[in-house]
Amino acid sequence: MDLSVMFFGADSATPTASTPAACGGFGGHERAYQDILALTRAADRLGFHAVWTPERHFQQVGQVFPSPPVLSAALAVATERIAVRAGSVVLPLHHPLRVAEDWAVVDNLSHGRVGISLATGWHSADFALAPDHYADRRERTLRAVPHLRALWAGTAAQYPDGTGAPVQLTPHPRPVQPHLPLWITASGNPATWEAAGRLRTGVLAATAGHTRAELAERITRYRAAAAAAPDQGGTGPRGRVTVMAHTFVGTSDAHARHLAARPLKDYLASYTRQSAADRAGDPRTAALTPQQTALLTDYAFERYLAWGGLLGSPATCAAFLADLQALGCDEVACFIDFGIETDEVLDQLHRLAELRKALHR
Repeated sequence: MDLSVMFFGADSATPTASTPAACGGFGGHERAYQDILALTRAADRLGFHAVWTPERHFQQVGQVFPSPPVLSAALAVATERIAVRAGSVVLPLHHPLRVAEDWAVVDNLSHGRVGISLATGWHSADFALAPDHYADRRERTLRAVPHLRALWAGTAAQYPDGTGAPVQLTPHPRPVQPHLPLWITASGNPATWEAAGRLRTGVLAATAGHTRAELAERITRYRAAAAAAPDQGGTGPRGRVTVMAHTFVGTSDAHARHLAARPLKDYLASYTRQSAADRAGDPRTAALTPQQTALLTDYAFERYLAWGGLLGSPATCAAFLADLQALGCDEVACFIDFGIETDEVLDQLHRLAELRKALHR
């Protein structure tokens, strides 16, 4: 089983810096990008399999991630061997031609290290970028997979031009990899897991929101669908399961809990507020009082400690990784930027790297 690092975004509403940029330091979001680069370089040196970055728009959570290909281009030239992946590209917000072109640039800059997970999108505000694509966003995403693969392979496709007339177009530049490594981002809907299997893409999912039994059942469904599907120039008949988990490997369970508790609870509260602003979301989330939100985040944190979070001592985290491996997971994307100080995150990367080595013995 492979270990990767994942950024997902923990931001204050009004970022500040202890050292102003004018005095030779980095401030606000500039500091965030420098931290991402530093942590990714460290992950590259320490042998992690991939670095994943998301696509987020218009919200407090993930302010520095509006453009996965732009950030991935920077990560590509800052590293040597680590795979550079988007988790995820919200495909209904983009034209497939543009996705193929942008990521072919990154593939060239990285010498063939890119991969992307395709998401349908969920927050209604995101679709200010493509309001007509919101209602059928899931169908659009699944329908586009074979087209995106064909464009990546250099097959011309017909689209209307500025006059409305059809025109045959081939994206450029040509990528390094003949096949684009693809995942589909799945939540708890079994139909999405099965669709990923039928399309022979990988699947990217979170441990959060699943019980152990639910995750096992989703993986079984996915494997069966992939095994029954024809070859499509994607993953093999077994597929590839990547799971995301909030991660902090401490020197002890108490150390991990002490450092992770407040930042993770703050992050979860911010995420809850973002969900409340989604017009298609559960109205009960919007009705939560601050006290109820605090109780919810306390409960979520305790659940992550019990199962679902890679939070604890090296021994505790090794046991959880062994459990995920037994369930059939191929890769764990370790979500590291939920608010813990960068120096502490860098320290834990070294402890996590030791666990990575143990998985490959």
